[in-house]
Amino acid sequence: MITLSQRLKKQQEDRSSNTNRISIRDKLLIKESQEMAQLLPSNCSVFYENENDLSKFILTVRPTEGLWEGGTFRFAINVTEEYNMVPPTVKCLTRLWHPNITEVGEVCLSLLRQHSMDGLGWSPIRRLNDVVWGLHALFTDLLNFDDPLNIEASDMYRNSKEEFRMKVNEYVMLYAKD
Repeated sequence: MITLSQRLKKQQEDRSSNTNRISIRDKLLIKESQEMAQLLPSNCSVFYENENDLSKFILTVRPTEGLWEGGTFRFAINVTEEYNMVPPTVKCLTRLWHPNITEVGEVCLSLLRQHSMDGLGWSPIRRLNDVVWGLHALFTDLLNFDDPLNIEASDMYRNSKEEFRMKVNEYVMLYAKD
């Protein structure tokens, strides 16, 4: 069985023979994918639908604590040609009840914003690993009820934490079980 690191190294070698045609984005993706594989949180995994295309992958997060514990949440991550000047696009593929993720998968995370009010938005020094850890943290310490994307979820939390907790559990049971 070939490991991700071995596959990435082989791709890099294959591409090095034709370096004039490899984009800056693809060079960055090779390096960052290797780094991401080494630093991935233990409750996360990455799947490339096409092992020759590192620009599109699925991140799976399985929270081991907190309100979403026991659920499996998948995010489609697409790295455009403009990377690293612009952030990757991210969509949550799992329906969930969350103040920072809509039911249709839009994600509110400062580092995914080209320009953010808090100064924590995307910049060329950010890496895919930052995106992975940011999405992971949405289920723990980056949970933000003050700047919600899903206002209904945020209001429910403010008005009745127990009702919010019950709705989160319902969504986990209905949509986030493997």
